[in-house]
Amino acid sequence: MRRRSSEAEYQPVHINVIPLIDVMMFLVLFFVATASFVKETGIDVNRPSAQTASPQNKANIMVTVTKTGDVWVDRRKVDIRAVRPNVERLLVENPDSTVIVIADAETPARLMVEAIDQARLAGAPSVAIAASDARGG
Repeated sequence: MRRRSSEAEYQPVHINVIPLIDVMMFLVLFFVATASFVKETGIDVNRPSAQTASPQNKANIMVTVTKTGDVWVDRRKVDIRAVRPNVERLLVENPDSTVIVIADAETPARLMVEAIDQARLAGAPSVAIAASDARGG
């Protein structure tokens, strides 16, 4: 019997890493796409404080009213009359969402009431007013 030469016994092994890279890229894209980010309104307001303020954990539609009378829905500045169609559009995407009206402490009550009214006319199942926790939250 003949022995094979030592060159034939030790063939270089090639490991194909392209499928591994593909899987890793898929996982990165999956986690980036499914990560939930905190939805902010895009503007700062000085919210009033309340003893009974509690955090909301489910998907929310933010309507912000500034002390100067500017109204923001979904990070876009809109007219107060456009709150209803914007909330209706967002409710189609997330029907169980709570509409949260974020008003500056110096916002005229008329504007805040009108924003709440527009959200209710849009069919929002729940409308809340944002406040800072008086206990420091």
